[in-house]
Amino acid sequence: MKTLHAIAHLMAYPTGPMHEALPELAEVIRSESRLGEAPRDALLALIDDLAARPLVEIQENYVSLFDRGRHLSLHLFEHVHGESRDRGQAMVDLMEHYRLHGYELDAKELPDYIPLFLEYLSTQDETEITDMLGDAMPVMVLLGARLEEKESPYAALFHALEAIGGSCEQARDMRDLAANEGPDESITKMDEIWEEEQVTFLGNNDPAGGGCGNTSPGPATTPTDEIPVRWVDNPGAQAAGQR
Repeated sequence: MKTLHAIAHLMAYPTGPMHEALPELAEVIRSESRLGEAPRDALLALIDDLAARPLVEIQENYVSLFDRGRHLSLHLFEHVHGESRDRGQAMVDLMEHYRLHGYELDAKELPDYIPLFLEYLSTQDETEITDMLGDAMPVMVLLGARLEEKESPYAALFHALEAIGGSCEQARDMRDLAANEGPDESITKMDEIWEEEQVTFLGNNDPAGGGCGNTSPGPATTPTDEIPVRWVDNPGAQAAGQR
């Protein structure tokens, strides 16, 4: 299904080649006719929005959405298993499923990375698409609803997946969760880590702690390589050599 292939490209970290291919992706979505009018038009509006902006701006927006926190993680099992040990076994099972269908992963990719998952499905028959996309649909609905709350045009990607795979029984619950949940705690904690690092390093006046009384430190003194600026590396961007 070429539409799934196009959605996968639009969902991955934006690169120069992807930006240049936007007209081609739009043509795929128009020509295959796998979507109803509303989800198709929303996808085309997203493509128009991406085409109208500089690549650097698109990349910055993408990182702020998908790479800073867990609420919009593009890894399926983050939303299903979190940090539990079940996540590891689920990864192994999904990777083995890919292999059984002749799909070998690059070592840099995580098997539950949604753009990769969609790339795989785009090569499969309707039964496989329906079964696997249906299993993942609660996560897709939740991500689409969270992006809708942020008024992000990227919500169109997940609404399109819902149109292709059919909605799920939990759809209303997922949308209620997105509408009523608080801020992403992983982002809040990340900001707290930044603040604590700066206070400890720049404002420690205790000689025993290795600090100094200088309240106007010079530039480039914060040990940024030790601060977890991003929650998780983007496997798609790594594979493309963009980060």
